[in-house]
Amino acid sequence: MLDPNKVRLAIAPIGWTNDDMPDLGGENTFEQCVSEMALAGFKGSEIGNKYPKDVEVLRHKLDVRGLTICNAWFSSLFISQPFDVTIEQFIAHRDRLYALGARVIGASEQGDSIQGKDLNIFGDQKPHWTDAQWDTVVRGYNEMGRLAREKGMTLTCHHHMGTGVQTVEEIDRFMESVDPELVFLLFDSGHLTFAGVDPVPVLKKYVSRIRHVHLKDVRLPIRDQARKEGWSFLTAVRQGVFTVPGDGDVDFAPIFRILEESGYEGWVVVEAEQDPAKANPFEYAVKARKYIREKTGL
Repeated sequence: MLDPNKVRLAIAPIGWTNDDMPDLGGENTFEQCVSEMALAGFKGSEIGNKYPKDVEVLRHKLDVRGLTICNAWFSSLFISQPFDVTIEQFIAHRDRLYALGARVIGASEQGDSIQGKDLNIFGDQKPHWTDAQWDTVVRGYNEMGRLAREKGMTLTCHHHMGTGVQTVEEIDRFMESVDPELVFLLFDSGHLTFAGVDPVPVLKKYVSRIRHVHLKDVRLPIRDQARKEGWSFLTAVRQGVFTVPGDGDVDFAPIFRILEESGYEGWVVVEAEQDPAKANPFEYAVKARKYIREKTGL
């Protein structure tokens, strides 16, 4: 069982409205989203594009529902834009998150990502960084980690399909290269499984350096169809490759056990981008909440 004094449960808004494909859930409002999160029994949320930009307005909307912002995606672009531009954007992002009460920042290098492009996500066009690009990304993440620490916050790298940090080898190189005191890992069960990687050994190896967890399930028959037919990442999402924990093919029992045995402290976040017209977001949030309560005691 996970200790509720150490581990808090959140859910991402991407099940209600997809920021990368706004037609998915375009009809769902911000207030519907956060109200249903709270009604389903969650205490935290990440940030979606429909969330109010004004910090005070957003904080009020969350406070009355008993919700807290736990993290928000940050796209670093060290490979595709001037170094200082990404750093300036990061500082603004950091400060907004800090004002909202979040103490974790999840970042992904998107300078040459193919996750949003109409390309075979399993093809040979996934970025493979040169040594010079690796050096730039590592320098950038160390600097962002230092800037996060200035505010008592923690920087995590989100390994992600279609990016330069996707495979086991790439995760290892990243984690071996960055400063372990400044940069940590965001563990995502779904992206590892989608990539054909067993998430359990990765979690075991890096659990002491993991500061944020995304609980995402995968429908393996759809993942396999995506590989066979050469789908893009977003096509696979539209077709339902992801779902909430307990509804797909990921075995979460060893994941929960490792988190428990390690004494993990932090947020665990249900994140399952689906088409809301096919997978009612409130119903799936309730399903995930029930499953996690049964399996972890949270």
